[in-house]
Amino acid sequence: MVHLQPVTKENLDEVLSLKIYDSQAGFVSSTAESLAEAYVYREAAFPFAVYSDQEVVGFIMMGYYEAKNYYTLWKLLISREHQHRGYGKEALRLGIAFLKERFHVNEVYTGVIPGNVVAKRLYESMGFRETGLFENNMLEMRLSC
Repeated sequence: MVHLQPVTKENLDEVLSLKIYDSQAGFVSSTAESLAEAYVYREAAFPFAVYSDQEVVGFIMMGYYEAKNYYTLWKLLISREHQHRGYGKEALRLGIAFLKERFHVNEVYTGVIPGNVVAKRLYESMGFRETGLFENNMLEMRLSC
């Protein structure tokens, strides 16, 4: 059973130990970098450990982007030994549900780096569509809830 739990001192070491494949490094921030951003933007960042039963298998961070006045999927990482098991899709579903329940959002945005075919396919499978905007080396995508 996949579920999200806020990142706390109790699960921090497990979250920091999540590893991706070297080939994915250009597409995904490390959990340490992501948590540093979450600290700096603590009013707008919502970091979660992704669990399968009692084991941490990934990390997701939802957020509020004040400059554009919208909510986002900010980060998503599934540890390399747990990829291709549906955890990313379920974590994304739960992250979107969090934003809908807590903030009553009608749209969720994210960005995907060109060449990150796996992430783009995942986002599209959840209903995200390209907006046509390309900035900060990312293609913007939007989900209408």
